[in-house]
Amino acid sequence: MPSHPLDNSIHSALSGPHAHFAQRRGNALRYPVDMSPFTALPDRPDEADWTDLAALTGPGARVVLSGPAVQPPDGWEVRALVPLLQFVDDGIAAAPDEEAVRLRGTDVPEMLALARRTEPGPFLPRTIEMGTYLGIRHGGRLVAMAGERLHVPGWTEISGVCTDAGWRGRGLGTRLLLAVAAGIRERGETPFLHVLSSNENAVRLYESLGFRLRLRTANLVLTSPASPEPSEVGDEP
Repeated sequence: MPSHPLDNSIHSALSGPHAHFAQRRGNALRYPVDMSPFTALPDRPDEADWTDLAALTGPGARVVLSGPAVQPPDGWEVRALVPLLQFVDDGIAAAPDEEAVRLRGTDVPEMLALARRTEPGPFLPRTIEMGTYLGIRHGGRLVAMAGERLHVPGWTEISGVCTDAGWRGRGLGTRLLLAVAAGIRERGETPFLHVLSSNENAVRLYESLGFRLRLRTANLVLTSPASPEPSEVGDEP
């Protein structure tokens, strides 16, 4: 039976709404390295798919796969398995926020600095291109943000939710999350998100807001073989 598009959400995004970002070799896909560290394989990758992924990423590269449990072949080094929970909108009180402003390319240096201080997950110079990002400023300074990451047919992931240390406890991140969710719903799509299984405070918050646990999944962090199969690497746009 076909899997749900959220079961292998990175592959669903890169072969669907985000296909224009995809770098591809055969069935192996990845985002540009200055946009996201994520790569993707089909649900049941074969030996040729792994060979294509090695050629796409290059020898000794750090590779992040997410979704269905896969067993890498010989030559791939498993560096980490990061357990995640996938939550979906099940009646959250999504609403615009009057303080939220749309963040744009000129805001990226501040967004990168905020992400470095707060560590909400991977945020790179081109991550903003993946979707809409909203922020709240005080005294002209960006103190909180949230935005969209993976776009899957019918679904959009909320990500990058973070608040500067001096402004925590005021609900800014929650307000931005709900504002981003409102924009997703306006397009007729459903919000979803991922959180570390170990982040109990975030799990309780998302459940209290009306998110429902859909899937236990993981990010698999690998190092590609030092010497891939002899062939030329050809990224297709």
